[in-house]
Amino acid sequence: TNIPYEALEIGQQASFEKQVEERDVQLFAAVSGDNNPVHLDAAFAAETMFKERIAHGMWSGSLISAALATVMPGPGTIYLEQSLAFKRPVKLDDTITVTLKVLRKEPKNRLLVECDVRNQNGQQVVAGEARVIAPTEKVRLHKPILPAISIDR
Repeated sequence: TNIPYEALEIGQQASFEKQVEERDVQLFAAVSGDNNPVHLDAAFAAETMFKERIAHGMWSGSLISAALATVMPGPGTIYLEQSLAFKRPVKLDDTITVTLKVLRKEPKNRLLVECDVRNQNGQQVVAGEARVIAPTEKVRLHKPILPAISIDR
């Protein structure tokens, strides 16, 4: 269920949560083409400033997209713009929560949305703002069934 533009209020908030798993990192690498060894190779990552493998920064960014598309405003939202500041690494098995907050309603059904992304310890991992076009009509849809995807190594 979405929240149409007219029903949204400045200050309104919503959140979306997901745990980063091994499969997420591998699939993100495969889909994006970003096969940086800091994400995929434990021995390589151990020698970096992080000392262990980390999730792709844009994986966290993609959770913002998921939150906008599925929670607030929800289905029918059109993503126009996004600023991101990566504050700290996201590690495998972290639980990430995206909190969205409507900052401003603009003409033509546009919204400016604050995007605050934190790990399970409450530490901010990503900060940013999104500009979207909110849907104008309320819709209620069933989640599509996604295909099962296996990872070939």
